[in-house]
Amino acid sequence: MTLTTIIILSIIGLLAGILSGLVGIGGGIIMVPLFILFLGLTQHNAQGLSLAVMLPPVTFFAVYNYHTAGEGGNIDWRIALLVAVLFMIGGFLGSKIALQIDQRMLKKIFGVMMLIVAIKLIFTK
Repeated sequence: MTLTTIIILSIIGLLAGILSGLVGIGGGIIMVPLFILFLGLTQHNAQGLSLAVMLPPVTFFAVYNYHTAGEGGNIDWRIALLVAVLFMIGGFLGSKIALQIDQRMLKKIFGVMMLIVAIKLIFTK
């Protein structure tokens, strides 16, 4: 791995971490496009790498801050547990489906999803 690659990976990791703690995004929306743009990874490689990065408890300290803020924190742990379990099941199923889809089509699906979210965020009060 070259020094340039290490610097790019460091910037991507730090940016994704900051945005994750700041507004709750970082994985797919930030890392996947940057892995493709700056490292030339395929869509499949970028998505897999983004998921691998999130395997360890990368958001532990951000979650801790939200948990300890104010009276009782800002996290409903019952909801978090339910969504986490379903997220794991969905992640398994989604990865099985994604690996069967051509990379070009997967990029288009990913782009459309990002566009829909962006438009909704920009134009919603």
